[in-house]
Amino acid sequence: MITGAVIQSSIDSLKAITKVDFCIYDTEVITIASTFTPEADIKDFVTAFVNSPADSQVISGIHLLKIYDENDFMYVLLAKGNSDDVYMVAKICVSQIQALIVAYKEKFDRNNFFQNLILDNLLLVDIYNRARKLHIDVNVPRVVFLIESDIEHDNSSMEILKGMYNQQYGDYLTAVDEKNIILVKKVDIKDRYEDFCDIANSIVDLMNTEAMVKVRVSFGTAVSELKDVSKSYKEAKLALDVGKIFYVEQSVISYNKLGIGRLIYQLPENLCRLFLDEIFMDGADVDIDDDNLKIINKFFENTMNVTQTAEQLYIHRNTLVYRLEKLEKATGLNIRNFDDALTFKIAMMVSNYIKYLDNQE
Repeated sequence: MITGAVIQSSIDSLKAITKVDFCIYDTEVITIASTFTPEADIKDFVTAFVNSPADSQVISGIHLLKIYDENDFMYVLLAKGNSDDVYMVAKICVSQIQALIVAYKEKFDRNNFFQNLILDNLLLVDIYNRARKLHIDVNVPRVVFLIESDIEHDNSSMEILKGMYNQQYGDYLTAVDEKNIILVKKVDIKDRYEDFCDIANSIVDLMNTEAMVKVRVSFGTAVSELKDVSKSYKEAKLALDVGKIFYVEQSVISYNKLGIGRLIYQLPENLCRLFLDEIFMDGADVDIDDDNLKIINKFFENTMNVTQTAEQLYIHRNTLVYRLEKLEKATGLNIRNFDDALTFKIAMMVSNYIKYLDNQE
């Protein structure tokens, strides 16, 4: 519904141009906006006008006109001025307010449409019918970006994003809840994964510098039809959930780069626990302190090159070998061997997943 502040701004601007005063009442004869104070008895005339079949009337030099939203009677406009063109100006004001009603209704209808679209609450025929009515192109490539903050978003966050992504460029923003904003972004058919990463990083930087809010941004794959937007949203949501477990340090997470993390996330919990019990000898504890974890991760980053890893960690090569041998004794896995390294990497990710589930409980 259009707000009184919007109507007030509209009639203020029109008065500044035409020198005609306006007052807007609703059907309950309650003042919505005004540029002048009508006489005390004018409300009686407005009440009678509301209940009459007439669409316009003149009382004591004041023009009264009804404002409709399609066929629904919404407001009464009063127009007063010294010009002979007051009635024409009043008609222009009516037309302007009706256009605002349509625009705001369409805006909120679009918001509702996209919320239902991403949640799969629409039938295929409804998607195309409503999209046509809302003037939404159904055959352009789109990617869904999910923007999550550690704190609740306020209106300023949405307004900042609207400054960069808006309907003029075919982009749509909607809020899922207090911490999550969805961007349905129109993209070029030639855009690649790197281009989507650039968009996500620009959102992170924008929210950090302008809104002073730290966010994580995930995104799904590009879809070519409007009906598949929900697929891209589900991928973005999965990427965000998986990223919280396996890629905590990353502020941008892409669905098509989730790798093993996505596979583990979709495994049953009991299967994951069984895997850990079978991999580690004698129920060995897979908890590793931060120093050893740093060494292991750096070792994997350097494709299991002992010399290169030792140089980057500023430790002696023999010290690194000793650490790795100590790890082998504790776990039964020699991560200098590719198969054992792969098993260990997966086991650590499974362990993180189990810890996440335990914390959730």
